[in-house]
Amino acid sequence: MLAQRIARASALRSASLASRRLPIIQQRTFLPPSVNDQAIIEEKYPDNPVLTDAEDPGMNGGYINPPRIKRQFRDPHGDWWDKQERRNYGEPVHEDHDILGMFSPYEYTWISPGKGLLQIGAFIATFVGVCWVVGRLYPDKPSYPREFEGGLERELGGAGALRARAPGDPEPYQVEEAEEE
Repeated sequence: MLAQRIARASALRSASLASRRLPIIQQRTFLPPSVNDQAIIEEKYPDNPVLTDAEDPGMNGGYINPPRIKRQFRDPHGDWWDKQERRNYGEPVHEDHDILGMFSPYEYTWISPGKGLLQIGAFIATFVGVCWVVGRLYPDKPSYPREFEGGLERELGGAGALRARAPGDPEPYQVEEAEEE
């Protein structure tokens, strides 16, 4: 009886191992030589060349920098692969592309700096001139507070209320004279 149980357990154990075993194709790791072969990898992805300062003055790893021309100044009607950025497919970009691209601040080229300063100066002169003319033509509003008989004591709420300026009160904003009296 014990022998039958042992035989049955070993048969079940081997069956469970067989069911857990992967198929032969999945057990093997198959990578093509183009991915796995060291010689092909070295040929596809060589090490970066070590360049001297004379060979690589920009110190950018030998990257070929195109001329520093803002994309705004390229022909807008040219046959570009990317019409919005005015760039062809595979064309190298300048290392300052973020400054030279189409979405960087627009460069105003239709007015020279001298003419721009002249226009700003004309605007400031006109503004100051208008302010001066308005100041000469319109009289100033008196900025001196009015006086009221009795200081409007009754109108403002009675004897304990803060009253308005009455005749004989010291001049406003002249604290030194009021303290001397």
